[in-house]
Amino acid sequence: MPISSNLTLEILNQPFLLEKRIELLMAIKKTGSINKAAKEVPMSYKGAWEAIEAMNNLSTTPIVLRETGGAGGGGTTLTKYGENLLETYFLLKEEQKKFIENLNRITDLNTGTLKTIRRLSMQISARNQIIGVVDNISLGAVNAEIEIKLKSGNSIVSIITNSSVENLGLKIGDEVVAVIKSSNVLLSTQSDLKLSARNSLKGTIEDISLGAVNAEVVINIGDKDKIVAVVTANSISNMKLEVGTKVDAIIKASDIMIGR
Repeated sequence: MPISSNLTLEILNQPFLLEKRIELLMAIKKTGSINKAAKEVPMSYKGAWEAIEAMNNLSTTPIVLRETGGAGGGGTTLTKYGENLLETYFLLKEEQKKFIENLNRITDLNTGTLKTIRRLSMQISARNQIIGVVDNISLGAVNAEIEIKLKSGNSIVSIITNSSVENLGLKIGDEVVAVIKSSNVLLSTQSDLKLSARNSLKGTIEDISLGAVNAEVVINIGDKDKIVAVVTANSISNMKLEVGTKVDAIIKASDIMIGR
């Protein structure tokens, strides 16, 4: 028994963007005519107009404009705001699809196995949660190496089990979240060090929060990607770390978890 769901966006507790209305907006964009769009959906001309009026009335910015007269005899077009709404809706629809696929993977309604759903809403304590795209998957006998391309242009490698790859349904091109505990991030001011750790991300210290024993260091690695490391207060002093210092954030591949 698979799980499925439609996507509806509301304004002031009123249905605003429903899938039928999205189909209508797409048809208007394609045909430039309410009459032709209504036939494509299909729905009545009156129903199409009522849907457009409802959307325009609920929205603070018009979504559909109707032009009368002119050389071409007028027509109906989406505003820039209307086109942006369509794009946003389809982005949300894609995320909803991933969520439903995940629900179907971990849930068996026929046997009543629903307890694992709690995993989807869990809050985790790891400070570093960085979004990236799976660039490569190398399967081994037991473990797999997952290469993730970050929006900053950096790549990181995570080692997880082959069964985890299967359970997550990972494929090249999937958007994932790399989860890293701040205590597993090492810092170095020497870029030429030879290390066994697979991941070394160059960045600039953006903030340091000193405590009595430990310090939290925020490193900007580019394009709003940031890594947080927790080191001892003595290390801050010994390494002469301060805001603006160039450092390498070093992370073992086995210390990077992957979420979807």
